Amino acid sequence: MFSLDLGLGPFVTFVVPSGKVGSVIQILGTDLTGATVVSFNGVPASSFKVVRGTLIKATLPAGATTGPVTVTTSNGTLTSNVNFTVLP
Repeated sequence: MFSLDLGLGPFVTFVVPSGKVGSVIQILGTDLTGATVVSFNGVPASSFKVVRGTLIKATLPAGATTGPVTVTTSNGTLTSNVNFTVLP
């Protein structure tokens, strides 16, 4: 097994930075295992699944607006450093 530690702090970001309500959004990050809430600008995802410790698939909920994505885990809440854009 190979491991590489770049010393990066915890983060979340997304594969594609925009989407329509109802679409599945892939969220990348660190230490995502055990996530309890995924939100799009404060609106909880319709559903989400932790695929692995670095990937979550979340359904963009009705009522979501353009803004940061947050993922809450037992270690705290991670917030994206760029906004996710909700498309009409």
